[in-house]
Amino acid sequence: MSTVDSNQSLNNILDKLGIQPQEQKKRADGGALGQEDFLKLMTTQLQNQDPFAPMENADFIAQMAQFSTVTGITDMGQSLKGISNQLSEFRIATATNLLGNSVLVPGSQAYPDADGAVHGVVDLPAASGMTNVAFTSQNGEILHIEELGAQPSGLTGFSWENIPQEVLEQNEYITVEAFADQGEGLEGVSTSVFGKVLAASTSASDGVMLDVKGYGDINVNEVVRFRQNSGSQGYQ
Repeated sequence: MSTVDSNQSLNNILDKLGIQPQEQKKRADGGALGQEDFLKLMTTQLQNQDPFAPMENADFIAQMAQFSTVTGITDMGQSLKGISNQLSEFRIATATNLLGNSVLVPGSQAYPDADGAVHGVVDLPAASGMTNVAFTSQNGEILHIEELGAQPSGLTGFSWENIPQEVLEQNEYITVEAFADQGEGLEGVSTSVFGKVLAASTSASDGVMLDVKGYGDINVNEVVRFRQNSGSQGYQ
């Protein structure tokens, strides 16, 4: 059998196994054996085998199947790399869309938004007969109290709009405290506030990180709600 015939026969077998010969493709890794190298090795092996003890068909097919498996794994790795790149681009797009908007973060320090308002939620572990939210300046002065009345358990939204100009001009954070009567008088409950996203970054280890005003870096996976700072209707 000539070398050309051997190569043709092996090419036919490779086709049946779903392996595409890459005779014209140069190896990018500079060291690993490619499909063309495997073809040459198999051809040489067939040409130099003992004619009285030729390779068994089962052994030959086993070698081809192993190479097919390795090739499939390589192709899968390339596909996964492509998916990873697409996910990275999606994360960047998500972070870009959040710039300038606000995200809900656990805490009690709130900065008025561009509309001169503070928004957030109260987390009620049980139904409340009375729920109040107090807004206090940094020197401890009570600026405003929002009465929410009776509320069911869960997250209850609150807003302080039309904040006085003299408060806005101070350009300082406002402390938010919530109190609820769940059967034993008014007691403090936890709050979350909307903070403005100042910047965003991505990394392979942490994913998308948001720089939230007053809170620093927050992983985007921890964000459960966001709010547009301009033209938004309530919290989302």
